[in-house]
Amino acid sequence: MLHRLRNNDSDLQSVYARKLALQVQEIEEKETLAPGNVYIAPPNYHVLLEKDLSFSLDSSELENFSRPSIDVTFASAARVLGKGVAGILLSGANSDGSKGLKAIAEKGGLAIVQDPAEAEVATMPAAGLRLTPACRVFTLQKIQDFLTSLL
Repeated sequence: MLHRLRNNDSDLQSVYARKLALQVQEIEEKETLAPGNVYIAPPNYHVLLEKDLSFSLDSSELENFSRPSIDVTFASAARVLGKGVAGILLSGANSDGSKGLKAIAEKGGLAIVQDPAEAEVATMPAAGLRLTPACRVFTLQKIQDFLTSLL
């Protein structure tokens, strides 16, 4: 999840598509999760993963001053995928994602934070580390290597 302005019509999808050798797409309601894809949350919607591995979009209240909220997505992925999910918290200016990362760890999934010492803004990964002390702390290079190993 990326915190975006509520009315943001950015070219984020095309930026990532140029840099990645993967399919990059903005999530649509009831779209099914597929391997080898990068999904971008649409602005002003929480993204949840359903039991049938489809996405649902939700416009309920802001969480951590955000919609989409990382906590909402991580928590739903933890419920559905359990130990089959990995959550990674990167640089950010609030604690969004820390509760969701804890939910992932509690379900046996892999919880990772960017090393706060190298984060442009350490608040988000530091909050994740505080709430889930057993999570792994990776540099950006190690995160990239980990994600590449999944392909």
